Amino acid sequence: MATAAPATARRRPPTVLLVAGGFLAATVLVALAAPLVAPYDPLAQSVMARLRGPGAAHLLGTDQFGRDLLSRILYGLRASLAISFGAVGLALLVGGTLGLISAYYRGWTERIVMRVMDVLFAFPVMLLAIGIIAVLGPGATTTAAAIAIVYTPIFARLLRGPALVVATSDYVLSARSIGASDARIIALHILPNLASVVLVQMSLLMSTAILVEASLSFLGLGTQPPTPSLGMMLSEGRNFLLLSPWSAVFSGLAILFVAFVLNFFGDVLRDQLDPRLR
Repeated sequence: MATAAPATARRRPPTVLLVAGGFLAATVLVALAAPLVAPYDPLAQSVMARLRGPGAAHLLGTDQFGRDLLSRILYGLRASLAISFGAVGLALLVGGTLGLISAYYRGWTERIVMRVMDVLFAFPVMLLAIGIIAVLGPGATTTAAAIAIVYTPIFARLLRGPALVVATSDYVLSARSIGASDARIIALHILPNLASVVLVQMSLLMSTAILVEASLSFLGLGTQPPTPSLGMMLSEGRNFLLLSPWSAVFSGLAILFVAFVLNFFGDVLRDQLDPRLR
């Protein structure tokens, strides 16, 4: 007579999560180690090596100034990840704080905060980002700030919903009854229960932040030359598609790969942390 398998055997091991996390860790590690891994200086020009295809000297070829494409992609990946991580982290800090405060205090605080978030949320992502950069000026720092402002209402609305439920739970009411401060209740009782939601949303928004950053750089509003940027490389390479398409092709593939890795990791993480999807 067959016996029921134990719960640990019935549950699928998180192999996919390990694979997704490995891809993400490898991508971040390569970006951080760009000064050590890159075979050439990303800014070094060579007139004699302009628009060359992949070969032994330059594994991915060169651009219109004779700069090594592999080196520029590695440094561009580093810049894109830094901007995206910084933007999403700042958006989480500001938007998450506003969402928690509005859910905890309710009343006029919630109404004012959420109406401001609704105004920001009403603008299309790219239009609002372009408008902010038009005021602050182009550059890597302003690009990160623009993306952070665009994503702030997303985190505010995301954390407000579950925070409303947690704020009315028995253990929060008990903490209030014994005189615990509001900051202690939010930090020790409400915020830890939202960790899974925060992790999943951060990984998913990182993938879209990479695309937004690349789009702004493609339009000339993001990272400014001569600093390498994947979006800027794609924009410059489109002018030489018939002569040497390698700059546009490889930079586009790099954007596709890093966005896919982040989105894949976010999807797998959501499946593992959400008990309804197990």
